Amino acid sequence: MSAAAEVQRTAAVDLGALLDAGDGAVVTLVAGETRLAAHRAVLAARSPVFRAMFQHDTLEASCGEVRIADVGGPVLRQLLSYMYTLQAPQLTDTARELLMAADKYGLSALKAACEQQLAAQLEVETAAAAAVLAVRHSCPSLTAATVQFIRAHDYKAMATQGWADAVFEYPKDIVEVSRLLGEPPAETSAGRGSSSPSPATWPLGDPGRSPAAAARHTPPPPDDATVSRLRSLSQQERGRRLIQAAKQGAAEQLRELLAAGADVRARVEYSRTALHWAADRGHVAAASCLVGAGAEVDARDWRGRTPLHWAAEGGHAGVVRLLVDASADPNARDGQGRTPLHLAAMWGRAEAAAELLLARADRGARDEDGRTPLDLARQEGKQELVDMLTQR
Repeated sequence: MSAAAEVQRTAAVDLGALLDAGDGAVVTLVAGETRLAAHRAVLAARSPVFRAMFQHDTLEASCGEVRIADVGGPVLRQLLSYMYTLQAPQLTDTARELLMAADKYGLSALKAACEQQLAAQLEVETAAAAAVLAVRHSCPSLTAATVQFIRAHDYKAMATQGWADAVFEYPKDIVEVSRLLGEPPAETSAGRGSSSPSPATWPLGDPGRSPAAAARHTPPPPDDATVSRLRSLSQQERGRRLIQAAKQGAAEQLRELLAAGADVRARVEYSRTALHWAADRGHVAAASCLVGAGAEVDARDWRGRTPLHWAAEGGHAGVVRLLVDASADPNARDGQGRTPLHLAAMWGRAEAAAELLLARADRGARDEDGRTPLDLARQEGKQELVDMLTQR
C-alpha cells in the first residue's frame, strides 16, 4: 500500500472511530427517534448545505441540533457514516432514500454511487419509479440507465402498476420520462442538459469508477492555464459560459470562470442569473459555489421570480435549504403574487415545502387571485401538501 493510500485509509478509520466515540461533538442530528452526535467541522467540510447552515445565524447553528424530518434513522446513520469515512455503503433497500438525502445535502459522490446501485437493481415493475426518481433529483446517469432499460425490455414497464402509480403521483415527471423515451438513443444522456457520462461510457463494473473511488475524488483547484485563457474572453462571453455551467451543474467550471473574473450577476436569457439556473436544475454544489461568490439570492428574473421560487417549484429541497440559510426571502412574491410556498404547494413538492415552512414561510400568503398555498394544493389535488399545510 502506498504512503498516500495508507494516510487516506487511516484518516477514514480515525474519523469513523470519532463518529462512534462522539467525543467533542457539537451538533446533534435528529431523525424521528434517532439522535446522532456529530462534529460540526466534519459536516461542514463534506456538505455545502451544512456548511451554509453553520456559517449563518440559523436556529441549528445556535441550538446545536439539526432536525431532519424526511430521513429515517438508518439512512441518517448511513449518511453520517459516509461523511466521516467517505466510504459509500453497498445498499439494497435504502439506496433510493440515501440518494435523496445525498442530493439534499450536496454529497455528489455518494449520490453517484447510489445511482450506480439503483441502475444495477432495475426491474420492469420498478423502472418507472426509478425513472421518476432520476428526473426529480437530476440524476443523468440513472436517467439514461432507466430509459435504456425500458427500451431494452420492449416498453413493458409502461404496462405495469408501477407506471400507472407514477402517472398518478408524478405526472410532470412521467411526461419528462416519456419525452426522453421518444428521443434518439444517442441524445438520452443529454436529455436534461448534463454533461455527465451515461452508463454506455460509465460501465457499472468499471473499477475505475467504483463508489469508493468516486467518493475519494475531490475536484482540483482551478487550473492556472485555464483561468488565464478564460480571462482573455470578453466579459459577455464569460457571463454566458457561467450561466451554461450553472445549468449543467458544472461546479468546477464555475470556479474557473469566477476565478477568471466572470460576473456572478450576469444575465442572458429570461433575465435569469446563474443562480436562478442552478436552483431551477437542482444543482446544490453549483448553487453553493455561486452563493459563496456573492450571487444575489433574491435576484428577480423576467417573471419576478427569485432562485428560491425555481428551487421550490422543482422540488429541490437541498437548494431550498441552501438558499434560505443564505438569507433568501421565503416570502418573496413573483409577478403573480406567488411565494415559493405557493409553487411548492401547487406542484406537490413536499420536501421543499417542509424546508420553507421551517424557514417561517407564510402559509397564509395570498396571490393576486386571493389564493393561499393551501388553496392551490387543494385545487391541484396534492393531498400530502394539503395535510402538511393544515397541520399546526
